[in-house]
Amino acid sequence: MIDGEVWLRCEGAEARVLPAAGCRLGSLRVHGLELLRTEGARPAEWGSYPMVPWVGRMGDARFEFGGAVHEFPADAAPHALHGLGYRTEWKQVAANDSSATFEFALTDPWPFAGRVEQTFTLRPDGLDTVLRVESEGATFPAQAGWHPWFRRQLATGGLLELSFAPAWQEERGADYLPTGRRIPPVDGPRDDCYGTPGGVDATLVWPGALRLRMTSDCDYTVVYDLPPEHVCVEPQTGPPNGLVGSAERLVRAGEPLVASTSWTWLVAT
Repeated sequence: MIDGEVWLRCEGAEARVLPAAGCRLGSLRVHGLELLRTEGARPAEWGSYPMVPWVGRMGDARFEFGGAVHEFPADAAPHALHGLGYRTEWKQVAANDSSATFEFALTDPWPFAGRVEQTFTLRPDGLDTVLRVESEGATFPAQAGWHPWFRRQLATGGLLELSFAPAWQEERGADYLPTGRRIPPVDGPRDDCYGTPGGVDATLVWPGALRLRMTSDCDYTVVYDLPPEHVCVEPQTGPPNGLVGSAERLVRAGEPLVASTSWTWLVAT
């Protein structure tokens, strides 16, 4: 057991939130079926965790904004990986049986004062999650998203099948960063970012076991299906390395960045 775990429960489903482990979902069980990888040797490789205030890889662990260069620990050398939230202890600020809200303060090494809030709401047929990034004064660029590690096979049923219809694929360079060129989607295996303007709408099916529909207001989706036992489908507000040379999503005082995602499931009968 991890200290401070929070369980959300409703009919047919239960979710284990771990605020001390990056406010990730450490478990999601639907009618007894565990959907997520529940442990891993490295923080980036299990559960379902928030990516904030950037998503994916930040090239060379640095970005420039307002004439200043900001540098971060290169935890995926030479890049910085998946933001700060998944390595941070969050504070619970509200909860009931099926919903909970958590927050953490943006602080060093992030150079701009702010806060991040995440709310989970569990339903009998699904889970809604919202991320909110707020400024406490200065304007700054930010991104938000989620990195779920779905099991490729559940305790019953067949192997996971993913379907979605992206508008384009971000061409991936040898450094695993987008080159800036958009190309038609190509066949996997994938560690790639896709444009999903207007929002993500993906279907994950474990034949004979469960169907899950993932929707989100995020305009990008990363799919990572190289691991033999897991598949990651990651809605996010921008592409990897998106803070570099980009001011598309600026957070200002009173103008937060808000991202949401919903997972809705149907168990096979």
